[in-house]
Amino acid sequence: MRRPQGLRPPRSTWPLVALLALVVGLGGGFLGALAYDRLVDAEEPGLADGGLADVDLEDLPPLEEPGSVAAVAQAVLPSTVQIIAEYDGQEAGASGSGWVMDRDGHVVTNNHVVADAAESDGPIVVVDHDRNRHEATVVGRSPVYDLAILYVKDHDDLVPAKLGHSRKLRVGEPVVAIGSPLSLPDTVTAGIVSYLQRPVTTGDPADGSSYINAVQTDAAINPGNSGGPLVNMQGEVIGVNSAIATAGGGSIDQDAGNIGVGFAIPVEQVRVTADQILKTGEARYPVIGANLVVDGSLDGEGAEIESVEADSPADQAGLRAGDVVVRIDGDLVSDEVSLIVAIRTRQPGAVVDLEIVRDGKSRSIEVTLGSKVG
Repeated sequence: MRRPQGLRPPRSTWPLVALLALVVGLGGGFLGALAYDRLVDAEEPGLADGGLADVDLEDLPPLEEPGSVAAVAQAVLPSTVQIIAEYDGQEAGASGSGWVMDRDGHVVTNNHVVADAAESDGPIVVVDHDRNRHEATVVGRSPVYDLAILYVKDHDDLVPAKLGHSRKLRVGEPVVAIGSPLSLPDTVTAGIVSYLQRPVTTGDPADGSSYINAVQTDAAINPGNSGGPLVNMQGEVIGVNSAIATAGGGSIDQDAGNIGVGFAIPVEQVRVTADQILKTGEARYPVIGANLVVDGSLDGEGAEIESVEADSPADQAGLRAGDVVVRIDGDLVSDEVSLIVAIRTRQPGAVVDLEIVRDGKSRSIEVTLGSKVG
């Protein structure tokens, strides 16, 4: 899975990684989360004590009824922005996309668009539809979900988008993607929903992988589309464009582009993560405290536990190394990625029922999910 990225970086900023080439740890997190910047100063601009309840969200969809691609574009383009951020010491080294979340100056984008700038305290610029440039700061970001919330102080002219619901989508339904592919702002492409709840992972384990319960679309998504909105035909945001598949499997070719297989983070995850970040400057994700075997040896018939951390939720529930998880809350688990994604779509503190196979016998174990920052 390959994340759309800017043109400028001299190397692949967010490399493509084959699904089964990952080293995954539900309990240990990963390096991207360890590098996470926590912004919790009470005077930090952009925070809101009540989270999403304390910001001025758009209440109505731009279009009363589903419209044409042209109508959707006209309605949503004013809410779509280009993100230009420092990367590898270059002031404008990374280019991506984003969209205005509310009337209080908050902008949604992908973490990987601004991660380098956030870690080096480099400049981030939001360019609106009228090509006005606004300095932006990071309120908080989640490497785990590949989301970041930015804050623009001078935001009076920014137009908020309307948050929709990806769970209402149906396969085959038309959608529109908007962003700045190849640093070309205000680019509109159209397609359909190709699949719903597709478990995918993106990124390099050395820098931090993200796991997405994605909306798959054939709308053209290319490098630079990252962070831009995927919208329905009423102009409501139903996802954040985040990743593209390339024909080369594990290829990290920067010249590779759209082949009709793109993935967006569902807007429901945006709501959860944005609410957490607005309240505290940090995001949290659920864990069970178990590491998984990643070798594809089960051939789509579950996820094997490699080790269990002491005193973790998995340990307390009685999970052991060698257990194979075949279902979670009744839903089939095909592999390691599908299990991780299924857990990540839930909330810390939730109780999940895992059906496992141990010594050839099936049994059910309830696990209360813990949490980590990331």
